[in-house]
Amino acid sequence: MKLLVSVKRVLDANVSIRLKPDLSGVDQSNVKMAINPFDEIAVEEAIRLKESGIAEEIIAVSIGEKKCQETLRTALAMGADRAIHIETDSQLQPLEIAKILKVITLQEKPEIIIMGKQSIDSDNNQTGQMLAALLGWSQGTYASKIDIQQKQVLVTREVDDGLETLSLNLPAVITTDLRLNEPRYVKLPNIMKAKKKPLSTLTAESLGINLTTGIEILKIEEPAKRSAGIIVNDVQELVSKLKNEARDIL
Repeated sequence: MKLLVSVKRVLDANVSIRLKPDLSGVDQSNVKMAINPFDEIAVEEAIRLKESGIAEEIIAVSIGEKKCQETLRTALAMGADRAIHIETDSQLQPLEIAKILKVITLQEKPEIIIMGKQSIDSDNNQTGQMLAALLGWSQGTYASKIDIQQKQVLVTREVDDGLETLSLNLPAVITTDLRLNEPRYVKLPNIMKAKKKPLSTLTAESLGINLTTGIEILKIEEPAKRSAGIIVNDVQELVSKLKNEARDIL
């Protein structure tokens, strides 16, 4: 079985976000970048499936600027076998990303695509669903457990009422949630070995994809500042403020 895993290069989750002076986007200069946490979970799950003997090959794919190769090397160091980089400087929306992944999928012919349910920078939570629709594949989103049985895969997902288990026919697209696993720590010897693993670079044009989007980001603003809390002297004052000032406080 062949597995395809998509990974995205994002700002490290521990970095304080700064906006560009013209409010056109997030300032990414001189800040630490990392693999999207949900995608890291997807890579870890793919590696576990290979270690259990279910999968034979793991292909990591990333779309973006040249520096995305650093993210792919991280996936290779974790245990992916080879990587594909679709190089572009365009700010792509989920539909364009799904179209690119569709072409790569048709070329590589994996049985399962595993990807993070969303990226922590845009939080769109759309690419996995769009990719499954474009391919006409089964889909299981927000997976907290994956169990592969011959030509079917059982995906347990968290819903409002508790846990829901879906039985999907292969091929399938699966998006990962936080509780699926805990990614392994990448050791130095594996980082060195990752430098020798194959990494091919393509362009969207070479895949026959026209990167045009109907979405234009006009401005990005910080959330409104919350007002400071207040201390009341007694219950009566608290009740009075809730009655008379609750609308202003909220």
